[in-house]
Amino acid sequence: MTNFIQDSLNVVHHKHSRSVSVPPAFGVAQARQVRAFHRTVPEYGETPLVPLRSLARELGLGGLYVKDESYRFGLNAFKALGGTYSMANVLARRLGRPLAELGFADLAGPGARAQLGTMSFVTATDGNHGRGVAWTARQLGQKAVVYMPAGSAAERLENIRRLGAEASIRDGNYDDTVRFAASQAERHGWILVQDTAWEGYTEIPRWIMQGYLTLADEAAEQLPTAPTHIFLQAGVGSMAGAVAAYFSDRCPGAAKPVITVVEPNGADCLFRTAAADDGKLHAVRELHSIMAGLCCGEPCSLAWDLLKDTADYFVSIPDWVAADGMRILGAPLPGDGRIISGESGAATTGFVAELLRNPALRGLRDELGLDGSAQVLCISTEGATDRENYRKIVWDGAFARITE
Repeated sequence: MTNFIQDSLNVVHHKHSRSVSVPPAFGVAQARQVRAFHRTVPEYGETPLVPLRSLARELGLGGLYVKDESYRFGLNAFKALGGTYSMANVLARRLGRPLAELGFADLAGPGARAQLGTMSFVTATDGNHGRGVAWTARQLGQKAVVYMPAGSAAERLENIRRLGAEASIRDGNYDDTVRFAASQAERHGWILVQDTAWEGYTEIPRWIMQGYLTLADEAAEQLPTAPTHIFLQAGVGSMAGAVAAYFSDRCPGAAKPVITVVEPNGADCLFRTAAADDGKLHAVRELHSIMAGLCCGEPCSLAWDLLKDTADYFVSIPDWVAADGMRILGAPLPGDGRIISGESGAATTGFVAELLRNPALRGLRDELGLDGSAQVLCISTEGATDRENYRKIVWDGAFARITE
């Protein structure tokens, strides 16, 4: 295990066998099935993969590509991929039919509604996941109840309410809110749609994670060459685990990309789990970060089961790294496309830029093999889902790095 510390930027090298056996549930074949379903959603369209050629040259990379998920279903974030796929599976099961035989229109049509009646889906969210659940419930003619942790942005709450969901902000952090949502599901007979897993609750989280395979399969086809390095932000780790597994299956053995998981200092539960390396999941109890979508303190057990065998590095970053990423993507070099990326979305690009621009991190850069032959993939998981905070950071320079 190698540790690098620069300011509050911390890195753990997580060593594992390069020969990875990816569970079929998260491999390329499964991704094709999931994507086939998503193609039946009327609003489906591939999100763009933006080549940042000028930035790649500036940083000394062979290529740098950012997949812009702000275009997903018109919801400004990737999360509805998991909501649509998991909730569709729930409905298909209640209809007694495999989802592979059904399209989205079959589940949203009057015949399915007459047979199923009205169902209520409940979830806890920092914003994007709840918005995806609310949107999917409305499309399917069902109900959604959404709880948000203390400190959630009012704009994110209103975005969810505008989709017809019953939504409220509660006391307590994200993990407290997850437990409350689970208790309400049990009390009222609602269906919990949560993108994290624990003992006795794994099926729906697995479907949610499988939903994220669509963005990985899109990116793989859009890339002009196989990636050598992938940087994935993580809250509970569901998206990171699914994408890491997909590319480990698609590019096996020596072709497997170097995969780095990025989290905020104030919610780095996967980093702490990797650093402890004791076979246990490690939580963060006091959560704080501008990266609201990543501000989760307890790892998803299903995600960790994938990441422990596929991720090579785990990184804990200060907030200013994500803020730098937002500014870099929002004010691109000549010839590069502009990406409006929120705090969580820009975390990985910010880290890549810091890693390549900071001379003090040369040792880590060399260890990762980030040179002129590297082909780097990042995912901007959200747009400006909190526009007030986006302007404070990008216009006013909030959360800038303090230098002496």
